[in-house]
Amino acid sequence: MLSSVAAAVVPCLGRLTVTSDHRSAPEPGSIIVANHTSLADPGVVLAALRRLDVEPVVLATAGLWRIPVLGRLLERGGHVPVHRGTHRAADALDTAAAALGAGRHVLIYGEGRIPPREDAAEAPPESFRSGLARLAHAAGAPVVPLGQAGARRVTSGSTAKQLAGFLTAPARRPRLHVHLGRPVHLPPGVEAATATAREAVTIAWRTAARHLGEPAAASARRSRDGGPER
Repeated sequence: MLSSVAAAVVPCLGRLTVTSDHRSAPEPGSIIVANHTSLADPGVVLAALRRLDVEPVVLATAGLWRIPVLGRLLERGGHVPVHRGTHRAADALDTAAAALGAGRHVLIYGEGRIPPREDAAEAPPESFRSGLARLAHAAGAPVVPLGQAGARRVTSGSTAKQLAGFLTAPARRPRLHVHLGRPVHLPPGVEAATATAREAVTIAWRTAARHLGEPAAASARRSRDGGPER
């Protein structure tokens, strides 16, 4: 249900294109991990995945279940609330592992938050939390990195700027791109696994950003490699 809503709404907000390193949809029981940049990007990601015949279970902050209409959609879709900072936080990983075991795809945001930036520019993913690595190890599931770019052009910054962004997006129709990378099997150890996942998502994000001609993709490559992008 939530994926179908996103597939209907996102084309009104921007021009979405999708690329993938997969010949078909990721295998059932995969964890899809995405970079988080904007309030708009969950819709962008769900719309892109639906084009690939993937309708994932989403791990999201529990506060979203209190929003009218959205909360009902999340509940009906069997998505997983994350009660951060409480003893119930670990329950989300158990529920997600059960969904993976049942052959569902699970979508998780490794960063766990939207970056606190006011500008609309692209930037590499921030540090990842450990939940992704713990879920992958517990479920023995492959991790599929997803990079999205352009969602901050729909909405970002202060509350006023975000509202203005949503209201003007149908007229501006900014370009949006999602790239699905090859699956990775995370190494043992939470720290190493978390770093591996973040690097894979950064590569996927860079591909998406390059499709939009975002300068951040080139600057991130130069920063990592110590030389110009090729």
